[in-house]
Amino acid sequence: MSHRNRIATLLLALPIACTIGAHGQTFDVSAHVDIVRHSAQTQRFGSGEVVVWLGPLDTTGSDAAPQKTQNYALTQKDKEFLPHLLVVPVGSKVDFPNLDPFFHNVFSLFNGKRFDLGLYEGHSRRSVQFDREGVSFIFCNIHPDMGAIVVSLGTPYYAVSSADGSVVIHGVPRGRYRLNIWAENVTADRLSEFHRIIEVGPQNTQIGTLRLETSGNSLSHHTNKFGEPYKPLPQQPY
Repeated sequence: MSHRNRIATLLLALPIACTIGAHGQTFDVSAHVDIVRHSAQTQRFGSGEVVVWLGPLDTTGSDAAPQKTQNYALTQKDKEFLPHLLVVPVGSKVDFPNLDPFFHNVFSLFNGKRFDLGLYEGHSRRSVQFDREGVSFIFCNIHPDMGAIVVSLGTPYYAVSSADGSVVIHGVPRGRYRLNIWAENVTADRLSEFHRIIEVGPQNTQIGTLRLETSGNSLSHHTNKFGEPYKPLPQQPY
């Protein structure tokens, strides 16, 4: 091949190489969550545990980072679920170990994954595979004060806000995405107001401030797995 032909070949390949490089580029997308609770006196409180995720709308974003499922645990200890909020990729298995010296009955009959693990004793465990997107509210059929949330997502581009409200979604490829947000004690209508299409690129990595209004406690008033009010527990050491 002559010198002139080699130069021509390199010039023809250059746009292809630039395109590949551009598609392989990723960005850290940031936002800030600001939560205000309305009560007798409006006051601010912690802005942590708000889930923000980006759903890819083109092949650039959706093909760049496939979901990686793994095992997770939502532990029962001292009549609490730990952690209170768990975010997992769709298809992940979640273990529910009972570390208390008495029985629990974990169930979820709301919106997301519906299941009932039945009654099982202390120092044993049962598992659930979260095979669909959604928000699952988790309860114990014996202890009404126990509650947790599992958010299963079909995208790897998500983050949970820190206590100061900061959110950073790492490794997002250039492309178009649908912005989604979930927060406890915020109505679905209010959350849907934040859904919009965003374009991620070198000049677009800031989502801005997401100001949420909340009141009450979505886990404090719920029925048992039979749809009935909880019966008072007899006087027992647990």
